[in-house]
Amino acid sequence: MPQERTLRLQPGSRIYALCVLGTHIATDVYRAAPAGAVAFGVKHTEGVNVEVAFQGRAEPGLLPGVSHWPLNEGTVLRFSMSRASAEVNDNKVIVIFYAEGGQPIDQARVFLTGIGISLDVDADQDGVVEKNNPNKASWTWGPEGHGAILLVTCDRDSPLSPAPDCDEERVFSKEDLLDMSRMVLRIEGPQHLPRGYEIVLYVHMSDADKVGVFHMQNPFFGQHYVHVLGRRKLCHIVQYTGGAADLEFFVEGLQFPDETFPGLISIHVSLLETLAEGIPLSPIFTDTVVFRVAPWIMMPNTLTPENVFVCSVKDNYLYIKEIKNLVNKAGCDLKVCFGYINRGDRWMQDEIEFGYTQAPHKSFAVVLDSPQDTGLEQFPIKELLGPDFGYVCREPLFKAISSLDSFGNLEVSPPVTAAGKEYPLGRILIGSSFPTPSGRRMTRVVRDFLFAQQVQAPVELFSDWLATGHVNEFVTFVPSPDAKRFRMLMASPAACYKLFRQKQKEGQGEATMFKGYSGTDTKRVTINKVLSNGIMMQQNQYVQRCIDWNRDILKKELGLTEEDIIDLPALFKLDKGKAMPYFPNMVRDVPAARAPFSRWLWVLSYGEEK
Repeated sequence: MPQERTLRLQPGSRIYALCVLGTHIATDVYRAAPAGAVAFGVKHTEGVNVEVAFQGRAEPGLLPGVSHWPLNEGTVLRFSMSRASAEVNDNKVIVIFYAEGGQPIDQARVFLTGIGISLDVDADQDGVVEKNNPNKASWTWGPEGHGAILLVTCDRDSPLSPAPDCDEERVFSKEDLLDMSRMVLRIEGPQHLPRGYEIVLYVHMSDADKVGVFHMQNPFFGQHYVHVLGRRKLCHIVQYTGGAADLEFFVEGLQFPDETFPGLISIHVSLLETLAEGIPLSPIFTDTVVFRVAPWIMMPNTLTPENVFVCSVKDNYLYIKEIKNLVNKAGCDLKVCFGYINRGDRWMQDEIEFGYTQAPHKSFAVVLDSPQDTGLEQFPIKELLGPDFGYVCREPLFKAISSLDSFGNLEVSPPVTAAGKEYPLGRILIGSSFPTPSGRRMTRVVRDFLFAQQVQAPVELFSDWLATGHVNEFVTFVPSPDAKRFRMLMASPAACYKLFRQKQKEGQGEATMFKGYSGTDTKRVTINKVLSNGIMMQQNQYVQRCIDWNRDILKKELGLTEEDIIDLPALFKLDKGKAMPYFPNMVRDVPAARAPFSRWLWVLSYGEEK
């Protein structure tokens, strides 16, 4: 329905008004009529469309030349313009009031200037900013959805910038603009606006710290893009250039969705009018566009890797050498983080999580930095942040950090369908505890951030039974060549004991276990000793129950069956009531080839690979 604004007629006077194309001006003829008037007539120029409504019921057709209408309560005259004016006040509407005998007793004149104003974005997500899309002021999800998308410019395109681009109010290069979404303000009208009118772009204060808008100024002196809206700037007066003009703006997101920010940002353009000098401006027309900030999206480890990252510490030179050979054979690049960056911390997976953000016009990688800083905190900023590689971090202001805040406790499944609902980007998995006072949970700011992205609905698992509390110690995913495209691997003490009993029957009961493991409780441990250790068996039965609890949750929330799960033999021990794995094979695994199941690296923490 077109926008409509009210105009009050003044018999015996002239009124000057701007009429925005696509809108209606409505005036109550009955209330404006002078004493003694019983009918009215209308004259108008060719560029004006006129409609008369009696108590909300419109008369069909356009009024030709002069028409007489009875003056009844609720009689409303609506008029609009079909084209922009070439000159100020070049169209008019004359309302003539008639007495009982048909003689005219007064008239009201409205001089109109037609102007086209349309604030436009890529509302149908095809990479083109179309004119006046009817869905530009709303946003819906899904394949049939609509709405413009905004990227958080959290990368750093210029080496001159000391911080991510979203922290800067300057455009350092054209690459900065390529990350931003285009917004076009289309204006058509006479060479000059009538006195007392302004066109203003603005955002509400609640959105101002989440968006930045840039516009090119002084194009004849080189392309210089100026920050005109967002952050501390709530409004921007648009310079009216006359005639038909498409004013191009570039819009960037400054924050990802979070607990208090659903991701929607509205930008408005208003035509303001003042009645006289010294009288404040008031709006007579507003157009609105809505952007959704693109979420941060995790990538499942079933995707083929391009780079493999590893930390160099004082005792793993041979380990890195072997990994490099394997990675080269798999067609990947090995990225080594040296000691001056990692400061002795080898657990890179606990520090960062790779993801990306995507819009129709652009996508780039974004690394999420864990609040758990144990030496590698400078790595994502110094080594990863750069052109088309963004950075984001969430840290609690006061709450203490626990082991569950490391990103070994953050995984994502491949695409799944569960209970009839599709999750085309998979579902995030995070470890948590039962609701007990002593239980550990991932810090709230990180959990809120993950839930707020909306596209990978998180599943909370029970992982507090582990010493580290990390979900990657008992569950991971591998690609498969069938229709399912993946299998879920789960650590299984039951499978380990079954394997040991089988080997014992085959006469291998004296085979030595845990070679290379540095724990004092593993000296000359054989399969027979493991099977005869009642305490260890009870501890692993407890661990198996904890894993089975998560198994049932994952089957329900990911829509899996037993055929989709592979039990991987694993063994644990309890230390102060928390489980510690003897085998690291659930943690250090990398899909390392193009063909599913053709190659998979299992890297042991003590320098061997199988």
